[in-house]
Amino acid sequence: MDVHVSLSGSGDLTSRIYHQLLDAVLDGRLRPGDRLPPTRELASRLKVARSTVAIAYDRLAAEGFVTARVGAGTFVASTAMRPRPRKAPSGSGVRPRPLWTELAVDDAAPAAPPPHDFRLGTPEPGLFPFATWRRLLSGEVRASAVRAAGGYTEAAGHSGLRAAIARYLGVSRSVRAGADDVLITNGAQQALDLIGRVLIEPGDVVAVEEPGYPAARLLFQSLGARVVGVPVDDEGLVVNALPTSARLVYVTPSHQFPLGMPLSPARRAALLNWAEAHEAVIVEDDYDSEFRYGDRPLDPLQRLDRTGRVVYVGTFSKTLLPLLRLGFLIAPASLLPALGKAKRLTDWHSEHVGQAALAELIDSGELSRHVRRATRVYGERRDLILTALRGDLAEWVEPVRSAAGLHLAARLKPAVSVDLDAVLARAGERGVVVENLAAYGSGERGLAFGFGAATGITEGMRLLSDCFRAEAASP
Repeated sequence: MDVHVSLSGSGDLTSRIYHQLLDAVLDGRLRPGDRLPPTRELASRLKVARSTVAIAYDRLAAEGFVTARVGAGTFVASTAMRPRPRKAPSGSGVRPRPLWTELAVDDAAPAAPPPHDFRLGTPEPGLFPFATWRRLLSGEVRASAVRAAGGYTEAAGHSGLRAAIARYLGVSRSVRAGADDVLITNGAQQALDLIGRVLIEPGDVVAVEEPGYPAARLLFQSLGARVVGVPVDDEGLVVNALPTSARLVYVTPSHQFPLGMPLSPARRAALLNWAEAHEAVIVEDDYDSEFRYGDRPLDPLQRLDRTGRVVYVGTFSKTLLPLLRLGFLIAPASLLPALGKAKRLTDWHSEHVGQAALAELIDSGELSRHVRRATRVYGERRDLILTALRGDLAEWVEPVRSAAGLHLAARLKPAVSVDLDAVLARAGERGVVVENLAAYGSGERGLAFGFGAATGITEGMRLLSDCFRAEAASP
């Protein structure tokens, strides 16, 4: 293994080489079994006598840090000391902008799934067509090698994937778009970031749903926007409550996050009229509406838009797997050049091989088959939750109307005075994790149940019911 050795500093050359190799062993850069460069090679690279390096190696061997094998080389000893932590300088005199110390962004490592897991936003990994995906990836890697395609590609994304997305959305959701209207992103979150970079000046007002998606709110705040929450009722976003100064409105009209109701037809028309009158842009986040369980789907805002005010954002994180980090946006022609530049400056382009494989997955019809299979599974899980909400838990909560997506919400009934945080703490102790709607803003009293990757649903809902009763009976 190549290892960086610098001859700068004090002391004789042998000591400098010895101490730098010793540091590499002690902090874990060189691990037990790693092979050091041959003495002749390292001496040539450092332009020193071979004996200078050999003496350093001999000293390391005498102290038990390396072992020499005749005809094989010098290796870090298996008995070397446990590596000490290696850290970058603390940077005590360097600080981020105050905004970045104030934003409450959760970057903790994912916890192991509890026995009864109702957290939001995760599809069932076991439903992903791994065998098909491996075949498509392997085929694309071989094809890329034949074409010698290894350089940078177009910022907008793989042309085949853009065309496939335009066709797929045109059929499945009536979105009006061609391949040139699509820009591939690393998930929906990057799509929101690009839109914000292109449209938001520091101090601009951005309207978001309240309750709503915290990551969108935080992202717009990080770009310097003044984010204003707008209330949501049984018809979705209350358009009459929008601030007149809003430059951008972020909305989830197909499956409001986190409550779940769709934006009504009247509100859709009112929102489009409002955006035109106030020269604002609407960001339509259609994050999981491909999974439908009843009711006729409403036309997306993008289809109803006649003046080019809507940027449509989607992701395959819910459809397939979050690990793929593949999303997209569809924007009016007036915004696409700037969005393409922002994408190029952000990360040049999204990963190419996965894009090509996804294009084939869509064009072959396998994605549609996957969605149909998954919808059946998710529908069964959803029904189990609804049965419990209307049964054992009916004394406490009322489900919110929803016909799509990977989660359900339920509000506490007005007469219920139980301490919901205490209920959820009891549930957590029994291996049941459910999300509190209050975490999403506006003081909503209720629960959100993700069923994409839910486990032990019937037993989990029974345990949750027991926790409600126990908390209600406590003094």
